[in-house]
Amino acid sequence: MRPQRRSFRPVLPGVRSAAARLALALVFGSVVYALGHEQFGELLLLIPAAVIQRLWLWQPLSYAFIETTAVGVIFGALILWQLGSGLEQSWGGRRMTLFAVGTTVVAGVLTVLLSLIWPRLQLVPAFAGGTVMASVVWVAYGLSWGNRSTNFWGLPLTGNVFALIGVGFVFLNGAFSTFAAVVPSILGLVLTWGYLRVGGPGEWLLRLQGWRLQRQLRSRAKHLKLVSPERNTSGDSDRYLH
Repeated sequence: MRPQRRSFRPVLPGVRSAAARLALALVFGSVVYALGHEQFGELLLLIPAAVIQRLWLWQPLSYAFIETTAVGVIFGALILWQLGSGLEQSWGGRRMTLFAVGTTVVAGVLTVLLSLIWPRLQLVPAFAGGTVMASVVWVAYGLSWGNRSTNFWGLPLTGNVFALIGVGFVFLNGAFSTFAAVVPSILGLVLTWGYLRVGGPGEWLLRLQGWRLQRQLRSRAKHLKLVSPERNTSGDSDRYLH
């Protein structure tokens, strides 16, 4: 009996997770920028002067999905896919996506505002946010593990040390170029630390609502009076109405 021939069909990984979609969005945006950077590249990157003077208000969002080097695209996409998937398992896809994109966007907005008081930022031609998003996901993944053990390329280390390695990458990029060029990444890391240690806007909103509810209950409790059983000695059941 002749063995059956099996046709080879390449299997592509499914794009079901939010982390994979973020990685693909980074690749797609970077390729679009690379192919058309001479025509419309300045529209996509973050240029603080253009945001302020020309009102290109979309740049704090569009820059988040752009990297200007092939190495940056590859490593950024891998970090978003792998470490983002780890965050997605514990946080959920929606929270992870809002954190990654929101932190990068807020870091871009703060960079624009900081350029008003630090003119040196305006000397940087443009900012690409792919590295910013990859950095905040890296550090958030490490901080979420805390003192628990994880690994870095097979080396056992704690989550806090893993996060510190991500901070070291940002420091090295600034040391070998200029720290003004990594201001969005630095701001993103500060926001990430605050989010993991203090909580995000949603958690603070819940705390505020809980505080308001407790205050309302306390104010209402002041108007309540305890009815003593001795006030009704008739013996009928009307006293239970109180």
